[in-house]
This record gives sequence, structure tokens and C-alpha cells, in this order.
Amino acid sequence: MSLKNILVALAAMGATVVASPAKSKRAAAYDGNPFEGVAMYVNPYYRDEIHDLALPQMTGSLAEKAKQVAEIPSFQWLSARPTTPVPTPYAGLFVIYNFPDRDCSAKASDGELHLDDNGLERYQTEYIDPIAELVKEYDDIRTIFVYEPDGLANLVTNLEDSQPKCQGAAEAYHLSTVYAMETLNFDNVALYVDGGHAGWLGWPGNLNLTAEVFGNAFKEAGKPKSVRGVATNVSNYNAVLQRDRAPAYTDPNPNWDESRFHEALAPFLEEHEFPAHFIVDTGRSGVQPAGRESWGNWCNIKETGFGIRPSSNTPTELLDAFVWVKPGGESDGTSDEEAVRYDTMCSSNSSVIPAPEAGDWFQDYFEMLINNANPLQGLLQKQGQEVC
Repeated sequence: MSLKNILVALAAMGATVVASPAKSKRAAAYDGNPFEGVAMYVNPYYRDEIHDLALPQMTGSLAEKAKQVAEIPSFQWLSARPTTPVPTPYAGLFVIYNFPDRDCSAKASDGELHLDDNGLERYQTEYIDPIAELVKEYDDIRTIFVYEPDGLANLVTNLEDSQPKCQGAAEAYHLSTVYAMETLNFDNVALYVDGGHAGWLGWPGNLNLTAEVFGNAFKEAGKPKSVRGVATNVSNYNAVLQRDRAPAYTDPNPNWDESRFHEALAPFLEEHEFPAHFIVDTGRSGVQPAGRESWGNWCNIKETGFGIRPSSNTPTELLDAFVWVKPGGESDGTSDEEAVRYDTMCSSNSSVIPAPEAGDWFQDYFEMLINNANPLQGLLQKQGQEVC
């Protein structure tokens, strides 16, 4: 379903009907946490994948659980041109994911735009501009974006000589980010820039540089109000809080879960004038430490399950919401060594094999996530808060 169709649907099913532009602006605008006062919209594309691809292969209690998963809100990925929309009392959830020379340090998720084919200009005019036009048209709908998973994180850690593609993409990533922040600065928009995860940018030596990269883009864009903060653990597997002890593969990082990462990064973000608010992807963090042999393993990790359900009921002021960003059941990448987009990470000892191409439906993986689902794993609780 296209971005426009989603926004139309949201407007039809529950977006506030208003009589004047002033009321429309107020209806979707927000102060503070953009997840409060609205319900997260259920991704229709993911729901269709479950009903059309997964359920025909399932029976009994497993099928009933899959139907429940289909109704859990999750983000829709806008990974190609053109794209889609969102509402109040619902909030539309979308991932902006189409940098030119995308994911410069990996092969599995190479995108459609390339710098040697006018990729920067096309990203701005053929991708960001159409999204902005739709958001502006449907200004009575609150729209929440996760911005470019892995994008700016690559600028923090992958500019060494061994990653020449990242070196070449660095300026384009920065310019693209500034342009997107400027162009998507609407009262009904909240944008969270992807900040990797605790095992990537959470190391003490990366914290200040991360905040500097984010802060520079934010200030160059004019400190737009729509930029709310940082998304972490997108498509990854870390706990929000590991109560007992650090998994062995995290040693010696003191910031070995997402809550510790947020608390460590926040002061540096504030120093560089970037908003220190967070959302965390808990869609595949239901088992800890799961089947990872090392923290660098990221592709179709085995022995994990669905995690904390999406909610704005969080235990800290730093954390705006638990969210599901990665659609659980879509592959991270193929294990076929002959494939053009094959990445060695997808045939590691930590991965479920065999696996289809990135983004394709992975039935065995989906069933594993259901069977291992644990909505309480790593959940921080406010005093007296009930968890169900």
C-alpha cells in the first residue's frame, strides 16, 4: 500500500475532521512525546504479508498467534520511490530508507539510488520531496518517521580505508540528512534519526562523535522542531535492560543494553544541541542473549523471538516509546553465496539458514519469533506499573 493510500485510509478511519486550517494544524501537532494521545497504526503491508504468506502455511494455536501479531502496530518501510501516509487519533509509522549508496558497509541492503547516477539529487527531488508533499497535504494526521537505519551510524564508525564506499558516501549522507530535516519540518511530523544500537555506537569512544555527527546536521538544518530524537536497536536484537548480567559478547562495553546506551548518549546529544529523546525497536529482542556468537552478528539471528509490544508507556523520561520497526518475518539477507547481494554475515553460525533475499518473507523465521515470543524480556518497569 502506498504512502498516499495509507494517509487516505487513516483520514477516513479516524483522523480528526476539522473545519479550518488552524484546527487541522492543532489536531495533528504535538507538544512533548508524539506517541502520547494517539494510537499507533497497524502496518497494512505487514498485516497482508502475514495473512497472505504466513497463515496459509500455519494451523492451530500457531496460526491464532500469527493473527494477533498481524494486528500489532509496526513501521512501514519507504525504501523506494514514490511512497506513503498517516493520522490522528492514529499515528502513522514510517521508515525513511533510501540513501544514495545506502548501507555503504553492507551488501544485503544496497538500495536503488547511487551517487554515480545522480543519486543525491534524486533522493531529494524524487524521494524526500514527494513524502513532504503528502505529509503537508494530510496535515491533520500525525506522522512519525524513523530516519535512515544504519545511515549516519556508518559515518561514525566506517570511514576508515577498509570502507571506501562509506568514505565516498559521507558527504551525501550528511547533505541528504540536512535536506530531509529541513523539508520534513511540519507540525504534524516527528522524526527520529537512527542511532545504531548499544553494540555499535554505544561504546564510550563513539558517544561524542555520534552526538557531533547528529548535532552538526541538526544545527545546519536550522534545528527543526520536527526532529524529536534518536531511534535505536532498529532491526537488531538487544534488550532494553539486561537485569542480570551482561552477555559475554558485550564485554567490555559498559553500555551493554539499550537503556544504558540511551543514558550514556543523552548528555553528549545535549552538549551538541540535539534532542535527547529515544525510541527503541523491541520487535526481535524477546530472547536474551539469543543465538549470537558476537555482537557484530546482525543477519537473521537464531533463537530469538518477538519482544516488548509497542507502547508509549515507558519507565524513563528519555524513552518516548517501545516500537516494532523491523517487520518480524522479513529476511535480513540471503544465505545464498551466489546471490548478488550476499553478505557473509547471513551464513554465520549465528544465523538461521537457509534464508531468502533481504525483505522477502521468511516463514521459518516468523514461526521462530512467535514460538519464542516474550513481551516482558528486558522491560524496565515504573514502580507499581503492571505488565501484561
